[in-house]
Amino acid sequence: MKPTRTILLSLLAALAFGGTALAQRFTRPAPTPADWAALGKLPDFTGVWETPLGGGGGGRAGAAGGGRAGAQAAGRGTAGGGAPAAARGRGGRGPAPSLTPEYAAKAQARAATPPDESATNCLPPGLPGIMTQPYPYEILMTPGQVTIISEAYTHVRHIYTDGRPLPADPDPTFYGTSIGRWEDNTLVVETVGFEEVPRGLSFPYSDKMKIVERFRLTDADTLTIETTIHDPEALTAPFSMGTRTLRRHRNWTIAEYVCEENNRNFVDAEGKAGVKLANPLGAPR
Repeated sequence: MKPTRTILLSLLAALAFGGTALAQRFTRPAPTPADWAALGKLPDFTGVWETPLGGGGGGRAGAAGGGRAGAQAAGRGTAGGGAPAAARGRGGRGPAPSLTPEYAAKAQARAATPPDESATNCLPPGLPGIMTQPYPYEILMTPGQVTIISEAYTHVRHIYTDGRPLPADPDPTFYGTSIGRWEDNTLVVETVGFEEVPRGLSFPYSDKMKIVERFRLTDADTLTIETTIHDPEALTAPFSMGTRTLRRHRNWTIAEYVCEENNRNFVDAEGKAGVKLANPLGAPR
């Protein structure tokens, strides 16, 4: 796999140059008091956020596992789970992505295959699907980094704001490599390097895809995230997924989410998803 190759090459380079190559790649200076002071002047995104009137608001101390798996099965929609209408061409309410002839043919061929039900077996969606879940998100801000913890699947995104550039040859992952910069009061995040996994998009994409997100506070407890897909090989023009609005809940904490615990979803031999209504033996009730 490419990640293994990259790690091995880095280790070899570190041995050849006295360990400096590996240290330079992963080390950044410890934050100074001035760094923390500068952070305090930025818009405050910290806290727990959720889509207004979305799922996951009931029972903040509610059980994970079966309850969340059931909600996931009900709201899964297209591959990746919980993909917004915007990712499906706005459900007919707006323009669909404009694909190049090559990728239009790929989309047509994919439409003839059974839908991907990997989310049923607890495989999390990649970006942008992970940012469209009906569960809360916790955002943490530290010097040089913004961290987003999704209650869904308990997955974490790292957005680096320490001035590093986008990688020229990124290792493909579920969420890619995210680099952020501040433009006035807006955090602009560019992400590249995507593994070929379900990610809430209705169209095929290439390894040149870049996702651009713009995070902005519209009031003290309202955060908007505008998402645009760029892909010079798959799209003839950037595709806007629209703007998602989140509300901050200052008295919330995110709950534990263990998808496989009390999971009642399954995929049969024909690739169709279903739900086991009986409580699994030994699972929490």
